Amino acid sequence: MGEMLTLTAEDGHRLAAYRATPAGAPRAGLVVVQEIFGVNSHIKSVCDGFAADGYTALAPAVFDRVEPGFEVGYKPEDIERGRGVRGKLGMDDMVRDVRAAVTALAAAGLKVGVVGYCMGGSLAWLAATRIDGLRAAVGYYGGAIAEHAAERPRCPVLLHWGETDQSIPSDHWQKVAVVHPTIPMHVYKGAGHGFNCDQRASYDAASARLARTRTLEFFRQHLG
Repeated sequence: MGEMLTLTAEDGHRLAAYRATPAGAPRAGLVVVQEIFGVNSHIKSVCDGFAADGYTALAPAVFDRVEPGFEVGYKPEDIERGRGVRGKLGMDDMVRDVRAAVTALAAAGLKVGVVGYCMGGSLAWLAATRIDGLRAAVGYYGGAIAEHAAERPRCPVLLHWGETDQSIPSDHWQKVAVVHPTIPMHVYKGAGHGFNCDQRASYDAASARLARTRTLEFFRQHLG
């Protein structure tokens, strides 16, 4: 079971974050970046899962700049609400909030990685290209990664994509592959958008398990 705490970004903005800690000494720290649904029960369970694997996991509430405490499910009306909040936020502000989480984990003496899902997958990519001190980054189906493919990561990156993702067609990840041919990328056959989330209709258990195994192997390689 985790706890809520408060972070302060470089511009003075204060935001909530969910932190889950392992039973013993942590291997490293992981910043877990939300989808457009907020730091909801799913993101908290993802943090709890990484804590069970030995990592201190910290999920910053990057929507707090618009609607503090925003947390919804996955119904059509929730998607519309999430998109509405997202539309009021710039990437730069959300990167600032991710950086605040990275800074907090580093201040605890931990090596730090980042993992994000959907919108958070795009932010994991931008964290890799814009935030110093990260040791590794993993992005799941980040729809804005191709838009920012010209940026160069400062740390190792791993990317996951769903083969049948209708919101992120194959030309997106192919563009990333052309610009960054050495970045490992996995495309999950038959998996759609949000395949990692067990609260969504698009959940693909086999793909989620395989992606998580690869993610943990990647973090153990680069974080310990």
